[in-house]
Amino acid sequence: MTERKQGFDTLQIHAGTAPDPTTGARQVPIYQTTAYAFRDAEHAAKLFNLEEVGYIYSRLTNPTVGALQNRIAALEGGVGAVCCSSGHAAQIMALFPLMQPGTNIVASTRLYGGTLTQFSQTFKRFGWSATFVDFDDLDAVKAAIDDNTRAIFCETIANPGGYITDLDAVSVIAKDAGIPLIVDNTTATPYLCRPFDHGATLVVHSTTKYMTGNGTVTGGCVVDSGNFDWMASDKFPSLSQPEPAYHGLCFGAALGPMAFTFHGIAIGLRDLGMTMNPQGAHYTLMGIETLSLRMQRHVENAAKVAEWLEKDDRVAAVTYAGLASSPYKERMSRICPKGAGGLFTVALKGGYDACVATVDKMELFSHVANLGDTRSLVIHPASTTHRQLSEAEQVKAGASPDVLRLSIGIEDVADIIADLDQAM
Repeated sequence: MTERKQGFDTLQIHAGTAPDPTTGARQVPIYQTTAYAFRDAEHAAKLFNLEEVGYIYSRLTNPTVGALQNRIAALEGGVGAVCCSSGHAAQIMALFPLMQPGTNIVASTRLYGGTLTQFSQTFKRFGWSATFVDFDDLDAVKAAIDDNTRAIFCETIANPGGYITDLDAVSVIAKDAGIPLIVDNTTATPYLCRPFDHGATLVVHSTTKYMTGNGTVTGGCVVDSGNFDWMASDKFPSLSQPEPAYHGLCFGAALGPMAFTFHGIAIGLRDLGMTMNPQGAHYTLMGIETLSLRMQRHVENAAKVAEWLEKDDRVAAVTYAGLASSPYKERMSRICPKGAGGLFTVALKGGYDACVATVDKMELFSHVANLGDTRSLVIHPASTTHRQLSEAEQVKAGASPDVLRLSIGIEDVADIIADLDQAM
């Protein structure tokens, strides 16, 4: 009998989980434990030597976190996933097996401000570097790649401006260069876009945002497509060469499509320790059960708010890719056919001062450094999330001083518009 492929709405509830075999509990239990009893000495030795899959210590693996990993991998169409403590941790976890001192990545200029800072400043301490390029200029992306480039990095729907990356085109460049394309899919979620369908190698998430959706916990995830041949060159020795800590095991040769995922657990979580806690995983599992329903409302509300703002005399520009006037409307239909998400920026004619005054007068919108919540959220990037950048860098990132970032929630859209109207 041919196994029927389940739909997204079914997978977001059932994927990676089953009733607890001991108690029959239908919701995934919170396995609040640090360690797990071994059957005997031989069992323990096999686990530590990666000869058998199982649980050792919750810094590495935990059944609740494992259920979340399986669910996110299923939603993204990947072979495996590794959850960790935050979206920033996920970015380090994704790059850790790929990078060596002296290597670099090519990254989009349109990234979350914290990511720009992590890539441009913190990476230097590891001996890594990043070259930032406008990904609308594909020739510039190609030109930025050199013999030491180990990955290309971008966001599906860029934070803060809602810009949509042409993943189809960028993935071809990555493939021709023999390097992985890493896509931050936080603001799109797998409901709006599955980057693997467009040629991406790895996907990272801040599960803090839309995946959880309720503003309760931080978390991150790295998902592997299983489609990259780590043995094809000597660029990725962590995966293609013997690993001394495991008696010469070669992850790529021994584990094939699961090499990256197992390395993320056996090396990444073991040594970096950026572990997701089981209670946090439980909150995110519950959030994902309604992901498609929430994303539909986020998109519906965002489109209506953006259309209203675009017609308002106090507004200079709106960046929402779902608008008929957006230069990214056609791209949205290919990359994110279900909608352009719930995040975008609005430029006010009054500039910096008008933005600050508007934020201070908002009542329904929450002024917080977060996005993807059920609530409508606002922030002024130039004075907060992108404050570390120069004004020229802020403009390149879509966070110029005259813009507000709006994360449109799932409230009644008339109330969202009313709050914007009175605040402006």
